Amino acid sequence: RKPLKSSEKQSLFKLYLSDVGMLTSIYGMDTKRMLISKNPNMNAGGIFENAVAQELRSKGFSLYYYNSNRLGELDFVIEYKGSIYPIEVKSGKDYTVHSAISNCVANHQYEMQEAFVFADCNIKHDKKITYLPIYMVMFLEKDQSEDFIVDEVLF
Repeated sequence: RKPLKSSEKQSLFKLYLSDVGMLTSIYGMDTKRMLISKNPNMNAGGIFENAVAQELRSKGFSLYYYNSNRLGELDFVIEYKGSIYPIEVKSGKDYTVHSAISNCVANHQYEMQEAFVFADCNIKHDKKITYLPIYMVMFLEKDQSEDFIVDEVLF
């Protein structure tokens, strides 16, 4: 398994604000009203993705984005518990439709044992995909020991 950093492409990236509140302020009053009233017609995907990005970064995860014409787009790819995990963030009722994640976990070349879908849903596990309520992203903990490499110093 290669570390994600070694496969990073500087020309492929997504930008997120570091504060979801600022993002909703930029969207304007109509968006705020729709959020507060839980309007079912609202596409809150960008807000959900931004919230997940903000939470994962606060936990120390390096965030990677994947997009392939053949396999599709993954919102996030992280290194978690020694493995590579794709993450999809869904804001609608069709959260079980995710061709990119399905394609990637089915591709043995990628060595992805499991994937997470965060959505407005209950906890559910189906084959290699675990569905979790959006708020549960806060329970993903990065193993800090993976960040440190101890070198021997000779005097």
